[in-house]
Amino acid sequence: MTKENIVTLKSPYRDDFEINGYRFGKGEKTCCIVGAMRGNEVQQLYVCSQIIRALSNIEKKGDIAHGKQIMVIPSLNPFSMNIQRRFWSVDNTDLNRMFPGDANGKTTQRISAGIFDFIKEYQYGVQFASFYISGDFIPHVRMMDTEHKNIGLANLFGLPYILLRKPKPFDTATLNFNWQNSDTSAFSIYTNETEHIDEESAHIAVGAVLRFLSRMGVIKYQSHGGYMATTLEEEHLMSIHAQSGGIYRRIKQPGDEVEQGEAMAEILDPFEGTVIEEIKAPANGIVFFAHKSPLVLENSVVYKIIKRLHI
Repeated sequence: MTKENIVTLKSPYRDDFEINGYRFGKGEKTCCIVGAMRGNEVQQLYVCSQIIRALSNIEKKGDIAHGKQIMVIPSLNPFSMNIQRRFWSVDNTDLNRMFPGDANGKTTQRISAGIFDFIKEYQYGVQFASFYISGDFIPHVRMMDTEHKNIGLANLFGLPYILLRKPKPFDTATLNFNWQNSDTSAFSIYTNETEHIDEESAHIAVGAVLRFLSRMGVIKYQSHGGYMATTLEEEHLMSIHAQSGGIYRRIKQPGDEVEQGEAMAEILDPFEGTVIEEIKAPANGIVFFAHKSPLVLENSVVYKIIKRLHI
């Protein structure tokens, strides 16, 4: 294992801002794994730390294939994580909306440009991502639905679901989209948590990456076969909205099966404590996403379910 500096920005008032990566093996740029890009992505940071630990042990045994190189970057935004801010603290910009970056632009554009220039030549790219809404997912692989997508490779992670997302205008500035446009087979992996550590889903995510690397002949690693993934399109997920704002009491969890009309959550009056809305399942299916925050706003998405006909 070799620790390498990827990006350094000088600062007149504090220590230099540095982004470091961990290189395993030598040879062609085979796989790059990227962790926390936002300051609240604690789970994503933790998963990468466990991958680094696992790959270090695998490398010591000589079980990384000759001529193959793996790069793991656990955090692209340690500054925001240190001060507990989700986005870049100076101007509140999202680093994952700045790719491929601009070497002469503002700070986050320069960071993105430096990172992307370093990682764009890898054959496979894996990003541990988080959703823009506070909530939990069934662990799954997400891909941009472009001409560069490769569902066959996504199946090699052995996760239960593959989600295809049609790119929207703001997606063109994300890492996943730009990776694909540079001919990298790019995948985003979502787990159950973001701001807190969930050991079970973290273990699943680490196993998925090691399984993928093993099946691609990059490492020698014994693992169980995982799942035969079901491929979904994001537009076919059924979104359930809160009709009222208040205190949110979640009943159904990601992965739970629901029947039409079954209670999924309650919204309480924040002052009087009475139930002002009972959120019920509009169809039979499986909970794919569940809102997490204890407070909810009117018209917010609180659940996404996979309708039974897609299973």
